[in-house]
Amino acid sequence: MIIPTILCGGAGSRLWPVSRESQPKPFIRLTDGTSLLQKAFLRGASIRSVCEILTVANKDLIYKVQDNYNEVNASNIKTNFILEPFGRNTAAAVASAALKIEEEYGPDAVMLVLAADHLITDQAAFEEAVEQAVKLSLLGKIVTFGIKPHAPETGFGYIEVANNEFVRFVEKPSSREAEEYVNSGRFFWNSGIFCFKASVLIQEMKIYCPDVLCSVKESLNNARLINDDMCARIELRPEEFSSVPDISIDYAVMERSSNIAVVPCDIGWSDIGSWAAFGSLGEPDKDGNIAEGEVSLHDVKNCYIRSESRLVGAVGVDDLIIVDTADALLVTNKNSAQDVKHIYSQLKANNHQTYKLHRTVNRPWGAYTVLEEGDRFKIKRIVVQPGQSLSLQMHYHRSEHWIVVQGAAIVINGDREIFVSANESTYIPAGHKHRLTNPGVVDLILIEVQSGEYLGEDDIVRFEDNYGRV
Repeated sequence: MIIPTILCGGAGSRLWPVSRESQPKPFIRLTDGTSLLQKAFLRGASIRSVCEILTVANKDLIYKVQDNYNEVNASNIKTNFILEPFGRNTAAAVASAALKIEEEYGPDAVMLVLAADHLITDQAAFEEAVEQAVKLSLLGKIVTFGIKPHAPETGFGYIEVANNEFVRFVEKPSSREAEEYVNSGRFFWNSGIFCFKASVLIQEMKIYCPDVLCSVKESLNNARLINDDMCARIELRPEEFSSVPDISIDYAVMERSSNIAVVPCDIGWSDIGSWAAFGSLGEPDKDGNIAEGEVSLHDVKNCYIRSESRLVGAVGVDDLIIVDTADALLVTNKNSAQDVKHIYSQLKANNHQTYKLHRTVNRPWGAYTVLEEGDRFKIKRIVVQPGQSLSLQMHYHRSEHWIVVQGAAIVINGDREIFVSANESTYIPAGHKHRLTNPGVVDLILIEVQSGEYLGEDDIVRFEDNYGRV
């Protein structure tokens, strides 16, 4: 029995402005229209003897993860979730998954730990490596996948192997060290893919990081469980989870354990850690350029240009990365692609919304797009999916005017319930309880005009909610 366990965390700060806190790297879609998260799901689903796929993710991302899975889960594989209130690194995520799996499936259940944001292009080679890893894990080993290096990369950790036996993990090296590692033939990239019996990992954590294991157990014991036929969600509470040490599984266990085995493999692996790596995935034109979206070039060489919503023109430039979104533009030299994370950090330190949100924000009921905003007004385009409802809510500081442009809405406005059709509107004063429901079979689209002294998204009091957000 194998349970693929997908770790869907991290900010993907080096892939800003497409990656944001509310829509991180795993949700970035490649040119084939499939997200990195969906590729991880399909990768796990392809393994024989899979009975479910377990995902550890931030609580705020659950509906976006489910939407991604629903698009590709043609076989209706059971999908369960452990939801964290905030990130506590990979040791906590792996520990909670191992404890849950051992409790449900017993000590011999095998976990295959996958990152949600990696790319693997050789599925057959990957499945062959998994078979080898499962055999070793059933012998009681903690197995890591070592990727055959194709270049002296300084952005990856390495694994040293001698006589087919694991020797040690090595931190990200200097350029000189990386070249020595590759030339020696003894070193492999550390992929972050692991395979082990849940009970074996738990035993190693008892030895090397008992504080992590104990605090995660406490969090699971006090978690909220939501269960239905195809999905179980374990929601960890911040009260207990805040005491979990923030440490990676590599530091906590892998680099200290003497029970490690390595499966060397060449599976077309990439962690796509920067725009330079992302841009290398496509097929360049005769001048070495890769362009996505509406792009016009003149005298441009060796550039990666991505536009999501408008025409981007470039003239007389070389070796640049240009990434344009609806509300932010990135321009960097290819050699500085790893430093994009510093822009992300500056934006976060200044609490600039572009580190966190896109102009279009997904919600469990649909999405909204900010069209324009000023000092005391904001205009949104709101899309509510068929059969879905916003929460019954109230705002202290803003009033709202809703104009339906497609579909029809049932609106609770104070103590009234009204039906609003296309080209009709309703006004909701500040302090009024209100709710919006789409009773139809097509998307409900409306324009919302907000006005007031404060227009922040945190000016909301929820009284009832279909998605557990009260």
